[in-house]
Amino acid sequence: MTGTAASVARIDDLRVTFATDGAPVAAINGISLEARAGEVLAIVGESGSGKTVTANTLLGLLPETATLSGAVIVRGRDGGETDIVHATGAQLREMRGRDAAMVFQEPSTALNPVYTVGWQIAEGLRAHEKLSKAEAKAKAVDILRRVGIPNPEKRVDDYPHQFSGGQKQRVVIAMALVLDAGLIIADEPTTALDVTVQAEILDLLRTCRDEFGATIVLITHNMGVVADLADRVIVMYRGDIVEQAPVRELFAAPQQEYTRDLLAAVPHVGRGKSAHQSLDTPAPTSPPAGSLVVAEKVEIGYPGRFGSAGVVAVKGVDFWIGPGEVLGLVGESGSGKTTIGRAMVGLTSVVGGSLKVLGTEMNGAKPRQLAKTRPDIGFVFQDPATSFNPLLTIAECIAEPLVVHKRASGARAARQRVNELLDAVQLPQAFGDRYPHELSGGQRQRASLARALALDPKLLIADEPTSALDVSVQARVLQLFAQLQAEFGFACLFISHDLAVVDEVADRVVVLRQGVIREQGTTVQVLTEPRDDYTRRLLASLPVPDPVAQESRRELWRATRGA
Repeated sequence: MTGTAASVARIDDLRVTFATDGAPVAAINGISLEARAGEVLAIVGESGSGKTVTANTLLGLLPETATLSGAVIVRGRDGGETDIVHATGAQLREMRGRDAAMVFQEPSTALNPVYTVGWQIAEGLRAHEKLSKAEAKAKAVDILRRVGIPNPEKRVDDYPHQFSGGQKQRVVIAMALVLDAGLIIADEPTTALDVTVQAEILDLLRTCRDEFGATIVLITHNMGVVADLADRVIVMYRGDIVEQAPVRELFAAPQQEYTRDLLAAVPHVGRGKSAHQSLDTPAPTSPPAGSLVVAEKVEIGYPGRFGSAGVVAVKGVDFWIGPGEVLGLVGESGSGKTTIGRAMVGLTSVVGGSLKVLGTEMNGAKPRQLAKTRPDIGFVFQDPATSFNPLLTIAECIAEPLVVHKRASGARAARQRVNELLDAVQLPQAFGDRYPHELSGGQRQRASLARALALDPKLLIADEPTSALDVSVQARVLQLFAQLQAEFGFACLFISHDLAVVDEVADRVVVLRQGVIREQGTTVQVLTEPRDDYTRRLLASLPVPDPVAQESRRELWRATRGA
């Protein structure tokens, strides 16, 4: 491939192999691409496709176990070029930040918790320019202002933990922009964010392109984000480029089956449970007989520390979960969704009103009362990688509830039941002998479902169970969830910030904001004819995998930002 004069980055016949204890693993199989000046180039694909390896190669961030061949060229704004494959450590340090910069997936780990954000932004300035402390701080304040951090003169001296998730991502983007890098590599920059915050970050990245003149290489598995932001798309699969095209062309007429499968796996509001419900059917206004969960004016809070007043996170809400019903609970971070889920198993205190779970009043419940209800409640955590004990095999992890509640004398005695559960979640029984780190994210989430179902619970609480999964893996997990729910008949509280995902599984939806219910009703009523401005804002923030439709939705989102 011959790079044009407008190429900011160029890759020719790149091959990357990682040395392992066994045979070498080929991660990239001879790909060629270029990122042109002023464009957003999206690289998409599932986990293991080679997206992040490609991104890290552009900055020379691969580990020592990697062997590279081919050419990787990054061109700075001054016209100078850096040959990444053959560059020395000093040349790479000179290039990073000045010519190319990275926006990492998880800002909490990208920022150092013991330094102020102003110091961390100024660190890059001091590495490349001779500036006084006052000059570096002034530049840090200016870049924070430009990326939309309010009151930057004060916030420049704050630490990362004092910022919200979306603000931390803005700080990381500020660090990438402060030296006016011509190439910004954004690796899954919105994966862990609420849809409303995600929309704001995508708008900021668009500003990076339009006002800062940066070229952006966007690494993502979210096809809605691609439709919203990208100019051109490269689709990768197992280290190869299988398709590339301008964004509208790719979405309108994908040429490869893999691309078509990726697009088909994206959930859409209006195609799930809401498509099978009628707007004419009135939403229930009171809990049906036999409801497993009934909340009446419930308040849930956290005690204060060192004599300070506590925090009431959920403020007098009413809701219920009927027999065999899936209730979708949606809202932004900090709305109280997870707090409600934790209160239902006694992990957070009910400080007012009434919350009855399986007939047990949680307000003032004693540990002995809670112990009786816990075998009937399953919990699927957001991140199975951290909820599993890494020292136990998958079979031992799944058997743990059976052993704890004395349904089995040990993991070996429970193995037959474990194998039945592995079959139910469509995992090979041999996977029971593997450790959590040996499974992919989707496989771990299936194992997490198996563990939650081990005791045949009457109620399942699923807290953002698909938020970190690839779109195709997410689709399979949601399909599996629906099958299991139909087979086992459990009721479920399904917590998510993604309304399209909720539409796939929920019979009714509750919209929560800052501890208050803004709207609730059947899925079709809430998602297709919302009454509340906040619900409309959530829906407008959700990107759809259609560049033409997304352009008009972007204008709708801007109109609803004040809601």
